[in-house]
Amino acid sequence: MTLNPSFEQDLLALLPRLRRFAVGLCGNPADGDDLCQMSLERALANRDRWREGTRLDSWMYRIMRNLWIDEGRATTRRRETFVTEEAGLSVGSDGAQEAVVELSLVDRAMQQLPADQREAVLLVMVEGYGYREAAEIVGCPVGTLNSRLVRGRDALLTLLGEKA
Repeated sequence: MTLNPSFEQDLLALLPRLRRFAVGLCGNPADGDDLCQMSLERALANRDRWREGTRLDSWMYRIMRNLWIDEGRATTRRRETFVTEEAGLSVGSDGAQEAVVELSLVDRAMQQLPADQREAVLLVMVEGYGYREAAEIVGCPVGTLNSRLVRGRDALLTLLGEKA
């Protein structure tokens, strides 16, 4: 196995995006960090399987998604996020707490989506992948991904009190 220093550097540059995706899949930062770490360990252990010239980010998302499925996170990590009482008392004082409350509502709504819809929303609407790339990451046809995305987006809007 030949060492490729740019592999590690490119992997390091992906960390914020990988962590965001992991937290989105798991529903909380602690489990997201665990998933991110497991994904990095798997990638480093299998770096010889990554083909130079292909997208490292897509490869990493597939690794992470497969680990998430393997660990059963889709069925065991359906926790709700609540704002602390102290944060609720000071809502509106400088606007920042309102943003925390809004993010908490979005997070709770995301966790109510079925896993396949949540994946599609995270990959396309949060991570900015095109439909084809997102479909490759999750291993489904583009039409299936599009259906999951539309259903997930509409469900989010309904859960957040917006019209779909």
